[in-house]
Amino acid sequence: MKNVSGSKKGRPGAVRTGRKGNKQVGSGGQGAQALEGRKPTPKAEDRPYHPAGKRKAAKERFDAARGRHGASSAPQTRSGGRPPQRKTDDSELVTGRNSVLEALRTKTPSTTLYIAARIEVDDRIKEILALANHRGVPIMEIMRPELDRITGHDSVHQGVALKVPAYEYAVAEDLVERAFSKDQVPLLVALDGITDPRNLGAIIRSTAAFGGHGVVVPQRRSVGVTASAWKTSAGAAARTPVAMAPNLTQTLKSLKSMGLFVLGLDGDGDVELDGLELADRPIVIVVGSEGKGLSRLVTETCDAIVSIPISSATESLNAGIAASVTLWEVARRRRSA
Repeated sequence: MKNVSGSKKGRPGAVRTGRKGNKQVGSGGQGAQALEGRKPTPKAEDRPYHPAGKRKAAKERFDAARGRHGASSAPQTRSGGRPPQRKTDDSELVTGRNSVLEALRTKTPSTTLYIAARIEVDDRIKEILALANHRGVPIMEIMRPELDRITGHDSVHQGVALKVPAYEYAVAEDLVERAFSKDQVPLLVALDGITDPRNLGAIIRSTAAFGGHGVVVPQRRSVGVTASAWKTSAGAAARTPVAMAPNLTQTLKSLKSMGLFVLGLDGDGDVELDGLELADRPIVIVVGSEGKGLSRLVTETCDAIVSIPISSATESLNAGIAASVTLWEVARRRRSA
């Protein structure tokens, strides 16, 4: 074949000869879609990022999971496929007479009680020794300089310290399976970016009080179950499991595949708490940090963003209080149902 136009072979618009004569190369119909006009706007429930679309998708997941759990006991895929994580430190110390006494009263797991030699014994020390003996906690009497060294010279230990072992974390999916196996409706609370152990302790306590099955914390950039969290939970951490998620977003997606609805708490939510219709379903409530709120990826994973109606004079609620209010409303609606 010979190019008679003088242009290089393959250049757009070149005229080529053949047995069928000259032929102009066309666009291949690339502009046909523009001539068809705009298509009808999809319904709200057919748009995946619309709240109505999220609710529809969540309902379909729940219906599928309910049939699966009713018909089969096959294990679910675990997020990350790894065993429960430990905090990197092996143990920590609770110091001060009031703190140690409260930790022993609330049955915080303890491995050793340190008492300074020739300590002035008051009613608190007497009770601390009695509780340690009753629970079988080893008691070591050491010199005050040694106690200063192990607690840190800036710590006000008042002659007493309690050694607390590292916390054993659960797996989030196991908590859901356990609830389903008991014919209970799963209720979990997940933390997104919360670093204050007192908030974690308060949330653990509220979860236990309102019938929750556990708390989920991310492995990174989040508080873990420390001695301070144990104290704030007032002993609830002994009966309310805490799971560690290698990746919170992936864990939430795994829980969604098991039939749970993911509800994020935010002041600008699209659903108000008193209008929540999902309380009687399997849910995980996600609580964000007070400063940054929920992260972008977690927000996109949520089936609904729930807001708590509060007075305009109050800017926001503490994370622990917001979780408590939401758990109370969920528990109230479940009792009514």
